Amino acid sequence: MNRTVYLFLFSFCTFFLLSLHASANDKPSPYEEIYPEIGYKSVEEAVNDFEQHFNQKLKLPLRVPPISFTHHFGRFTDSKYEGNDALEVTYINDQLSENHYKIDIRPRKYKLPLREKYVVKTYELKNGIVATYMTISGFNVLVFERDNFQYMLSIDKRVSNKVTPETLIDIANSIDY
Repeated sequence: MNRTVYLFLFSFCTFFLLSLHASANDKPSPYEEIYPEIGYKSVEEAVNDFEQHFNQKLKLPLRVPPISFTHHFGRFTDSKYEGNDALEVTYINDQLSENHYKIDIRPRKYKLPLREKYVVKTYELKNGIVATYMTISGFNVLVFERDNFQYMLSIDKRVSNKVTPETLIDIANSIDY
């Protein structure tokens, strides 16, 4: 199975397991308890772990989608296989499950391949970088490379009327160049 599909399946399984955990108890555990149990921490701590591991500063977008989020978490995965090291930043809403936005960042040399069957369109960012817009497994995804990293901005398809490809382009362009 290609790495792109694997990454998204892993993300969906994580979200599904969190949902199951919440429904298995009479009183669902708040995200503040659940997410740290599976390795998430503050975005700042996860970014710091990523920067320390790769010995390079990381720039995140300054903008987020124009929908409401109640929580944001980060997780740096330092796998025993170097090619799987990545940062995930997740924005969620505990009242609106469709309000789910993710940023996945990995080294360019271990980038996930893009399969043509998922590609919808390509765009040019304000700095001339080409970004690819795709639809994969319930998410709309904008993929681009900069500063030796591959960025993937993913938004739940259920909010595609509020978060358009142009919105994701604006978010990508908000990275301090």
